[in-house]
Amino acid sequence: MKAVSSISQVAGLMADPKRSAMLWALIDGIPRPTDELADMTGLTASSACAHLSLLSSAGLLKLEARGRKRYFRLASPAVGAAVEALASLQLKDNGSQPGQAAPLQVPLSMRRARRCGAHLGGELASDLYQRLVAAGWLEGSDLQPRISLEGRTQLAAIGVYTEALASPQQGECTICRCSEWSDQGPHLGGSLGQALLRLFLQSGWIREQEGSRLLQISALGIQCINRIAHMPALQVG
Repeated sequence: MKAVSSISQVAGLMADPKRSAMLWALIDGIPRPTDELADMTGLTASSACAHLSLLSSAGLLKLEARGRKRYFRLASPAVGAAVEALASLQLKDNGSQPGQAAPLQVPLSMRRARRCGAHLGGELASDLYQRLVAAGWLEGSDLQPRISLEGRTQLAAIGVYTEALASPQQGECTICRCSEWSDQGPHLGGSLGQALLRLFLQSGWIREQEGSRLLQISALGIQCINRIAHMPALQVG
């Protein structure tokens, strides 16, 4: 019954709309001071402190003292995943028409690149997947594409050796179509998606942020990742 008790306690803390708003305000992993969180949630400073104290004592937030100011951030990626999962759920409303639910608004800082499980998600990942298909690095059906011979050669050239990937059937790819965010299209999951994210991290093109799925991309990283499977523009005339 320990899990049931944990769910009940966490749900009780998140049930308050102001505390939920605070958790969502911190979803991008950026530490924020008490006064900023108070302004963002429409609370007085004293009320904000009381809510933040409850969330911190429960282990959902981590406090960082910077001079006279106190900054708060989510205590762990697990907290962020729980908040995101709850934010993604849409309860049935008998008084509304189907399809009227507003899409979940993604924090701007997380739209470009973020972790999606163990692979890369966000606009960067969706764009990369589309280029791999257009360049012929992936072939076959949209449901279960395979790495083409050209893809194997080109991936090896950037340091991803497909023969070494752990895959149920050699060459097959897993496409992630998660719908947790309104901005996220199909992108590579599975062993190839994991290998590409690992390459980007090891190359220093992308950097992880503690306590968040937010991924920070360097200027060099943007250039290098956008060059992968880049198709030169056709010359007219």
